Amino acid sequence: MQNLELVYLAIPLLCLAAAVGAGFLGSRIGRTHSHRVAIAGVGSAFVLSCWVAWDVFHGGYFNGPVYTWAVSGGIQFEIGFLIDPLSAVMMVIVTFVSLMVHIYTIGYMAEDPGYSRFFGYIALFTFAMLMLVMSNNFLQLFFGWEGVGLVSYLLIGFWYERESAVRANLKAFLVNRVGDFGFILGIAAVLSLFGTLDYAEVFKAAPSAKLEVFEGPWGVEWGAITVICLLLFVGAMGKSAQVPLHVWLPDSMEGPTPISALIHAATMVTAGIFLVARMSPLYEMSVAASSTVLIVGALTAFLMAFVAVVQTDIKRVVAYSTLSQLGYMTVALGVSAYSIAIFHLATHAFFKALLFLAAGSVIIAMHHEQDMRRMGGLRRVMPITYMTCLVGSLALAGIPPFAGFFSKDAIIEAVHHSSVPGAGFAYVSVLLGVILTAFYSFRLVFMAFHGPSRVDSHTREHLHESPWVVTLPLVLLAIPSVIAGFVLVGPVFDGSLLRDSVSALPVGEDGLALTAAGMLTHVPVSIPFWLAVLGIVLAWVFYSLKPDWPDMLAARFNRVYRVFLNKYGFDELYQKVFADGSRWLGEQLWQWGDRTVIDGWLVNGSAALVNKSSLLVRRLQSGFVYHYAFAMIIGLVGLMSWLFFA
Repeated sequence: MQNLELVYLAIPLLCLAAAVGAGFLGSRIGRTHSHRVAIAGVGSAFVLSCWVAWDVFHGGYFNGPVYTWAVSGGIQFEIGFLIDPLSAVMMVIVTFVSLMVHIYTIGYMAEDPGYSRFFGYIALFTFAMLMLVMSNNFLQLFFGWEGVGLVSYLLIGFWYERESAVRANLKAFLVNRVGDFGFILGIAAVLSLFGTLDYAEVFKAAPSAKLEVFEGPWGVEWGAITVICLLLFVGAMGKSAQVPLHVWLPDSMEGPTPISALIHAATMVTAGIFLVARMSPLYEMSVAASSTVLIVGALTAFLMAFVAVVQTDIKRVVAYSTLSQLGYMTVALGVSAYSIAIFHLATHAFFKALLFLAAGSVIIAMHHEQDMRRMGGLRRVMPITYMTCLVGSLALAGIPPFAGFFSKDAIIEAVHHSSVPGAGFAYVSVLLGVILTAFYSFRLVFMAFHGPSRVDSHTREHLHESPWVVTLPLVLLAIPSVIAGFVLVGPVFDGSLLRDSVSALPVGEDGLALTAAGMLTHVPVSIPFWLAVLGIVLAWVFYSLKPDWPDMLAARFNRVYRVFLNKYGFDELYQKVFADGSRWLGEQLWQWGDRTVIDGWLVNGSAALVNKSSLLVRRLQSGFVYHYAFAMIIGLVGLMSWLFFA
C-alpha cells in the first residue's frame, strides 16, 4: 500500500487500538494510563484526519479496496475506503468531537468504578463511526452501522445497575433493529438490482436502472430506485431518530453525559443524514422518496420542538432539541440541499456537543441533580459553564453571527425555493420551529443560570465551577460554535466544500445569499431572525420577568400541555401495541399452539389415541375359546358371502 493509504487505514485502527488498550488492559495499566492511551489514539486519529482533509481539498481523492473478505457468485465483498470531501468532513467532525468527549470524561467519570471500561467503549464507538463514514461499499457501511448500534447499546446501559438504564438501552436496541431491518432489505435490493455493493458502480449504473421495477404483492409494480431509497431511509430514520422511530433517543439520556454528547451531537444520530447524503445520486432519481424524506423531517422538526418546551430535565431538553435539529437536516435532504444538510450537521455537532457537555458540567456541580426547577442563579458560581452554554444556545437559536444562524437560515431558504411535493408544509414547519427552538434554548438558560437560586442549602454550600478538564472542552467547542458558520458558508454555496461528493444544490432564481456577508446583510429583513428574537423574548418574559405564567398557562391549557408532556403518546402506543401485543400473542401461542395443539393434540393426543385403540383391541383377546370360535365362524360366513356375491 502507498503511504497515504496507510494513513487512511491508521485513522480507524488507532481508535481500535485505543479501545483495546483502555478496555482490556485498563485494570493492569491503571486509570491514568487508560485515559492517556484512549486520548492518544483518538487525538492521533484527529490529527491524521485533518491531514487527510487538507490533502482531499487539494485534490487527493481515493476510492479502493483494502481487504477482500469473500467472493461469492462473482460478487466481491470488500473492506474499502472512499476518501472524498464528504468523508473527510465527517472524519474531522467525528474525531474532534470524540477527542473533546474523551478529555471531558476525565473529569466527569473521575469517581466511576467503570472508568477504564468507559474509555474503551467510546474509543470503540469512534472506530465504528469512522469505518461507517470512510466506507466505499454497502458491506462496510453495514459493519460500521451495526458497530455504532452495538456500542451505543453498551454506552446507554453503562450504569447497568440502574433498571432505567437497562430499559433505555434495550429500547434503543429494539427500535434501531426496526430501522436496520429496512436498511438491510435496502442493501439486498441494491445487490439484486445492480449485482454489486460498491458505491461507484451502483451510482454509475443507476441512470440505466431508472425504469426498472420490483413486483410487489398482487402484481403491483414499484419503481426499483424508489423502493431502494425508501428502505435505506427506514434505516436512516432509526439511526437519526426520525418520527416515528425517534422514541429511543430521549430515553438514552440514562447513560453518562459524555456519551450523550458523543452519540447525539456529531456521530451516531448523524449516520442517517450521512447515509442519505452519500446516496444522493439515487435519491435525485426518485421524487417520491425525496418527498417522503422531506415530510418526515418536517414532522420531526416541528413536533419534537413542542416536546422540548415542556421538559424539565436539563439533558432531555437538549435531547429533544437534537431530535428537532435532525429534522431540519432531514428537511434539507428532502429538498436536495445535501450540502446544506451536511453544513448544518457540522455546525450542530459543535454547539450541540457544547450544550450537552455544559449540561453535564451543571449536573456535576449540582451533585447529579438534573431538574431545572431546582437550579437557578448558577451563572454567578459557574461563569465559564454559563458563558459557553450561552454561546451554544445562541448558535442553536440561530442568532447571527453564531454558526447555527448560517446553516439554519440556509435550510429555510432552500425549502422556500423548493418545488418538491410537501415543501410548503415543510416551510411552515421549519419557520415555526425557529421560534420554538429559540424559546426552549433560552428557557434552559434562564431556568438554570438566571433568577433566584432554587438550589437546596446542602448543594448550595458546595457549588463551584467544574475542573479544567471539564471546562476546556467547553471552550474549545465554543470557538467553532462561533466561527464555523463564517468559515463554511462560502464553500458550501460555491460547491467547493463537498464538490462532487453529493448532488449539486439547486439554487432558485432569486438565489440564496452565497456569502457570510450577504447573509448578515439580509438579517434586518429576515423572518427567521425575528422569529428567533421573539422566541428569546418570550423565554425571558415567561422564565425571568413573569415566572408564574408558565404554570398558569399549563393549568389553563392542561389538555394540550399533557399531550406535549406525554410526547404525543408514542411510548404508550408502542407499549400497548407492540410490547403488550407481542406478549399477548406469545401467551396465546403458548396456550393454544403449544399446550393445546402440540402437547394436547399432537404429543399427548397421539399417545391417548394409541391407548384407547389398544383398549379396544385388547377386548378381542379375551382368552376364551368360544369367543375365538365365534369370531372364526363369523369371519368364515363373511368371507363366503363376499365370494358368493362377488
